[in-house]
Amino acid sequence: MGIWRYPVKSMMGEELNASQVTERGLLGDRAYGLMDRSTGKVASAKNPRKWPRLFDFRAAYVDPPRPGAQLPEVRITLPDGAVLTSSQADLDQTLSRVLQREVTLEKADPGRQPGPRSRVPTPRAPEPARAEEYWPDMEGLDYRDTVTDFDMPEHTFFDLAVVHVLTTATLDRLRELYPQGRFEVRRFRPNIVVRAPDDANGFVENDWIGSTVRIGDDVRLSVTGPCPRCVMTTLPQGDLPKDSGILRTAARHNQTNVGVYATVVRGGEVRRGAAITVEEPVAAPLQV
Repeated sequence: MGIWRYPVKSMMGEELNASQVTERGLLGDRAYGLMDRSTGKVASAKNPRKWPRLFDFRAAYVDPPRPGAQLPEVRITLPDGAVLTSSQADLDQTLSRVLQREVTLEKADPGRQPGPRSRVPTPRAPEPARAEEYWPDMEGLDYRDTVTDFDMPEHTFFDLAVVHVLTTATLDRLRELYPQGRFEVRRFRPNIVVRAPDDANGFVENDWIGSTVRIGDDVRLSVTGPCPRCVMTTLPQGDLPKDSGILRTAARHNQTNVGVYATVVRGGEVRRGAAITVEEPVAAPLQV
């Protein structure tokens, strides 16, 4: 049903008809992040008290990324509609002015020690990239009304894993549980949205954990665990309102999880409409 890529961490992304998949997920996904010059941490909408406007920015590649080639420029659309590119000399200054914090746009670097390539030396440079997460005061969360730090997988700007898979059955179930909430794909920022069979009910991808998902002829994903959700799902974006009921519903009915995480067993190309099969347990063919 959908393929999504997010070139800059915590900015809005782009819906695709096709994408290459590598061991690092969709080619170009979360390849860039904003580094807070004062802390050396990566800007994340997981801490909206510090970064309340990140969802007002949109990022997309100027040209499709190609395997083995340098990533193309990123086009960033600002909240006022102005457009910048990652090659502009005044990019960092403009982003800093709009965000009211000193930031630099950094690229994750698989060829270096853990952590992003930074133009700003910090004490954290040899360590994994780190960000902050605010936990709302809500039953079912590990922490309440506090901010914690977390490390990202080395060389990346991902939170926990390189691919996030979500089914339409899960979204439909959440809508049943909380009808006044708007459970739209963009709230959850998945990479692959799977259209479930009409007779599929509930949080069906929970049963995929430990299984292999085959997409088309080439791509194989290993489903490693559930995707725990955070305050980001409650934030306004575009015409979607702020709604704490989104996260509260997931907490009450599915241990805060929405979708599953996966690693890449075999890369290749994924296309909208490709057949998807869950190899164990056996499932009916699905469609992206």
